[in-house]
Amino acid sequence: MEKSHTPGLAGRKEWIALGVLMLPLLLVSMDISILYFAIPFVSQDLEPSATQQLWILDMYGFVLAGLLITMGALGDRIGRRKLVLVGAAVFGAASVAAAYAHSADTLIGVRALLGLGGAALMPSTLALIRNLFHDARQRGRAVTIWTGVMTTGISLGPVVSGLLLEHFWWGSVFLINLPAMALLLVLVPFLVPESRSGADPEGTREPFDLVSAALSLTALLTFIYGVKEWARHGFAPVPALALVVGLVLGSVFVRRQKRLAQPMIDLELLGRRAFGGPVFANVLAMFATVGMAVFLTQYLQSVYGLRPFEAALWSLVPASSVIVAAPAAALLTQRTDRAYVMGGGFLFAAAGFFWMTRIDTDSALWFCLTAAAIYVGGLVAAMTLANELALGAAPPERAGSAAAVLESGQELGGALGMAVLGSVGAAIYSREMADELPADVTAALPGGVADAVRETLGGAAAAAARLPEEDGAGVLAVARDAFTHGMGLASLGAGVVMVGAAVFSFVVLRGTAGRTASRGDAGGEGGGGAEGGDLAPVQTGVLE
Repeated sequence: MEKSHTPGLAGRKEWIALGVLMLPLLLVSMDISILYFAIPFVSQDLEPSATQQLWILDMYGFVLAGLLITMGALGDRIGRRKLVLVGAAVFGAASVAAAYAHSADTLIGVRALLGLGGAALMPSTLALIRNLFHDARQRGRAVTIWTGVMTTGISLGPVVSGLLLEHFWWGSVFLINLPAMALLLVLVPFLVPESRSGADPEGTREPFDLVSAALSLTALLTFIYGVKEWARHGFAPVPALALVVGLVLGSVFVRRQKRLAQPMIDLELLGRRAFGGPVFANVLAMFATVGMAVFLTQYLQSVYGLRPFEAALWSLVPASSVIVAAPAAALLTQRTDRAYVMGGGFLFAAAGFFWMTRIDTDSALWFCLTAAAIYVGGLVAAMTLANELALGAAPPERAGSAAAVLESGQELGGALGMAVLGSVGAAIYSREMADELPADVTAALPGGVADAVRETLGGAAAAAARLPEEDGAGVLAVARDAFTHGMGLASLGAGVVMVGAAVFSFVVLRGTAGRTASRGDAGGEGGGGAEGGDLAPVQTGVLE
């Protein structure tokens, strides 16, 4: 029999339910990166064109980002537990279809279905935490676990992929999803209570707004597509048009929400410092997290010379700092304002990025991994508190929509980070390769190969294998130096953004949460608000 616990506190059943809900979150976040090492095997089997290969990689993230807001609002309407079960069924079925796809077009379409299932799962898991844990301290620990699982999943994806590909065919990276989804379908109905929003104050319920759903999906898809294409190819008419279209559709979506009695996004809530502030902080955190991830992976493989699976395993070392950083941040919030702890996390991350600027091609492995561990720990500490603060500010009946807004901001921040920081690194690499690569070596390469050498480190490595040993070694040495210098400047940019995020936390978010968490949600279901757009003080317990 379950032990009795203080009224309002979650018991054993709720914590077991949290563990079950973390399974889909882990797998959904892993699927963002699990194809990185599998794509060469997919290319050999399905023979996709260059454009199809890009869509195989990007389609999942595009659909996931585009549907988060829609699925968050849908979960508030039909029930978040029900949406989790539907999402698990879709994700499981799509995983089987992806594993046995016989053409590139089929795999692209199935990756879109995986994004649909993932979008149903992610905001619902975070929103259900808001309804499982009414005590603020317990909810804080639950959100810490949620954030840690999400970031660990992204890091774990390449490792699991590399391990499976050493023993099985590429489809195995999708089939690993099935046991967890089956467990979710069996246990969630028994462990997780249903929760949904009620009717509006007049007691009515508007039909689900399909027009707003279409607008949010199209706006996010076109904007993120424009950002990614700009990062890959520089300024061009198509990416620029996509950005403009995305912004225009986003503006139409916002104007429509202002007129609805039950909008998909609560603009009044988003305008409060205690919710909109953490959302913006998360955008900045993901800007640095995703923007720098590709540099670390390439450095370990192509500069330090590790095999892909070795590089993936070593990349888990920085992720281990989460074990220390998140609990330490939670303890500090019991003694001081969350805004100061968040700002400290961002400053800690900035220190790690500034350390990264000192890395060169001859640096020891521990030197690089320590720098990465510092910035990962700082980022996770800040993101955990931002998630907790925003989720606590949202009324329980709008938890799904609030969680979707949080995660959409994270996806947008990641796309911007990859575009901006990736472009900085690519620009430095291309300039130094043009200046430093010997003219006689460039002349010995075919035109297309010479262009590839000047564009990417991978292109330089492929070209070096076609040259005489001495010339090939010279090309690789210049390319590795150029890449490392580009990584250093990108790290400097990430560090500056983190200092800005720290200042934002200290100045804007100060006072949005009290020094310690209170017991329960005394403010009630609605959450309560204060005049001037901020939430009620600590006595309400909503922010805690």
